[in-house]
Amino acid sequence: MTTRTAASEDLTASLLLRRGAGLRVGAERIAILEAIGQHGSIAAAAKAVGLSYKGAWDAVQALNNLFDQPLVTTKAGGRHGGVAGLTPRGAAVVRTFRTVEVELSRLAGALEQRLDAPAESLNSLLWGLGMKTSARNALRGVVERVKQGAVNAEVTLRIADGVEITAVVTRESASELGLEPGRQAIALIKSSFVILARGDSSLRTSARNQLAGEIVRREDGVVNSEISLAIDAGKTITATITRESAEALDLSVGNPVIALIKASHVILAVE
Repeated sequence: MTTRTAASEDLTASLLLRRGAGLRVGAERIAILEAIGQHGSIAAAAKAVGLSYKGAWDAVQALNNLFDQPLVTTKAGGRHGGVAGLTPRGAAVVRTFRTVEVELSRLAGALEQRLDAPAESLNSLLWGLGMKTSARNALRGVVERVKQGAVNAEVTLRIADGVEITAVVTRESASELGLEPGRQAIALIKSSFVILARGDSSLRTSARNQLAGEIVRREDGVVNSEISLAIDAGKTITATITRESAEALDLSVGNPVIALIKASHVILAVE
């Protein structure tokens, strides 16, 4: 919700969707979905809403990861880029969001009449709604198993059919968060914690999580490269590695890779 302090201006409201501490979905990202539905590609949608291609891609990745079903389907293309479209789930999200947004605007008028506190006090109470997480990857899932130890608990989260992520947290944290089978939770993973290995190699590693996928995007900087891979059911995960490593491993779009993540590097959040 956004408030305006000027006495001559009306109170306005905006809708934000968020699961736990995960990334937020607001009008800007819904506009990207609408543009993808209209133009048929992420590149064209980014241009239409005034975003960079990377910004639009990141938004699509976050949306697909936070919902139980993908909202956008993509297909790699040639020199002129790929194609993208909304799934039935994505179209439903757009319609529902816009409907609720209209109703929220009506409620804002009613709320303004009931507010006795000054706008500054209201802002201080609601500032938490704008909190974000610095973790590059936010993957929603359902707790499958919880294995209790003397000090820590091993929590396994199913993020898609056949795809699981395991986290090690303290028993106290598991209890406070109510982590038990059937509970929805979000796995937060910094991109720098994700190690990549070529998927066609034989590996023996101590990393608890080994997620197989296919590279769908690579963006190179001067020192580092950002690699995104599709794992399953529209879910993606992003790693930040050195550009030298990306080139040594020949990490190109379409190549199979394995994302390695230590269980201790996975943070769990709940609503």
